[in-house]
Amino acid sequence: SYIVLKMTMPSLVCENNGILQDGICICPDDWTGTTCNIQNFCPEKKPTPTSKFTFPKTVLGQFASSVERCPPETTNGTNYLTFSLDFDKDIGFVLYDNDQFFQSKSFQPSLDTKRRVISANLQENSGIDQVQFAVTPSADSTMSLNDFACVFWSYDKQDWITDGCTKTENSLGHAVCSCKKQKNANFAILMAFDINYQYSEALHWISITGCALSVVGLSVTALYQIITRKSRGGSPTLLVVNICLSMTIFYLLFIFGINNPVQHVNVAEVSGENIVPESDHHKYSDQGPCTAFTALLQYFLLATFTWNTLYGINVFLLFKNSVSGTPSWFPQVAMAVGWGLPALIVGISLGSTYRVEEPLGYRQEEFCWLASLDHKQKFSIKKPMLWGFVLPLLIMLISSTAVLIYFTNNTLLLFRSRKTPLKKKMLSSFSLAVMLGLSWVTGYILLISQEENLQLILSVVFCLLNATQGVQIFILFALRPFLNSNPAILNSLHAPEIGFHNKVFFLWKNKKPESNESYKTTDIDSP
Repeated sequence: SYIVLKMTMPSLVCENNGILQDGICICPDDWTGTTCNIQNFCPEKKPTPTSKFTFPKTVLGQFASSVERCPPETTNGTNYLTFSLDFDKDIGFVLYDNDQFFQSKSFQPSLDTKRRVISANLQENSGIDQVQFAVTPSADSTMSLNDFACVFWSYDKQDWITDGCTKTENSLGHAVCSCKKQKNANFAILMAFDINYQYSEALHWISITGCALSVVGLSVTALYQIITRKSRGGSPTLLVVNICLSMTIFYLLFIFGINNPVQHVNVAEVSGENIVPESDHHKYSDQGPCTAFTALLQYFLLATFTWNTLYGINVFLLFKNSVSGTPSWFPQVAMAVGWGLPALIVGISLGSTYRVEEPLGYRQEEFCWLASLDHKQKFSIKKPMLWGFVLPLLIMLISSTAVLIYFTNNTLLLFRSRKTPLKKKMLSSFSLAVMLGLSWVTGYILLISQEENLQLILSVVFCLLNATQGVQIFILFALRPFLNSNPAILNSLHAPEIGFHNKVFFLWKNKKPESNESYKTTDIDSP
């Protein structure tokens, strides 16, 4: 699922219980002005020698009684005193729906936020010294205000500046600006937002159980391969042990390091300094070990797939050189490729996308894994998830599939009547790669999902896939070879016996039983 970040702001914020209708503030009787921020009162009339009456604060256009009361015997007590104040200055306002005419060099927006500009034309003798305006972001659960700046457009610098402007934040959360009067000025409020990330929850105990079972199975398999290495060639042991090693380290890193320990939740506080922000998206510099865990997870997961691909290549070479076996140079090349190729990919990913002041170019914020989405929450080919993991993984899976198809076509006629150990190895290599891919995809969906029931289902599937990997590797590379080398153990396991009576009938009188063929496996075919 993709989340599109959108933020719209009303052009005006009506103060003092004003109501915004069709872009205009409808003010109560006591207030006037564009945003209902000007008192709509007559000045209080104080007693003077010529006028001995004091009038309270009175709304323009309405009547009020003086504080003083005439004695009951006073005549003509119903006369009215009228006071008026005229404002005959011209003031012009223009509201720009966006800032396309005001391209800033210092403020570079990256989110889909709208910035409206208020243009004011004031006469020199208008009597207005300060221009005050306020804006509040509309309700948006995906973003929250981090900071803002009160600015006006400088035609000399062709940029937004803060000279003569101050900012405050009122109790209602409105961003309030006050700027000195300019004859022709364009005012705006530049805002920087924090994205409200949905951080992944801690791994469910079911997921941890699946990873733990895999770690146990992989550890036992690696130990068995090392202990019994003299009974087989060097290449199979080297490949299997490195597969187990890289997978074990990856699962341990996944359990203890996939969740981001540094979470920016409700940490924003609007500063008192009126400084133009660099962007509408506030970015935090790299903190904590999340980037290191991301690089290690990428490295060891790539190493796991690389070693699995090398295992398939080893089986292919055994088939091509069934007499001489694997070439003598293969172990050295396998070590260089198995651990060097993932390091090269990780190094390129870090060097091209990671910056200390902008770590989210390489990793995600919600959890410690490669970045894949842009600021519009759409999959981006510029992010390292595609070319730093998905493409190498696809190339490895395609190569394993191609080798399997070639191997199957060439062995179909030669070994039609029996299942060869080489074929079992090739199928094991391919199935292991598929299981690794399915497990990783399920784990990724588990991390980004927020629905509780879906998380439980994915945790169970993730546990089963991981446990299946560990059990599969343990059976293929530890249990099965152990039972084959110790047939007495199998013989001691007696199955329930069921008595059958049988008798052989020959349709031909002189028919003789046919002899059966058998063969003995070589060291090349051994697990």
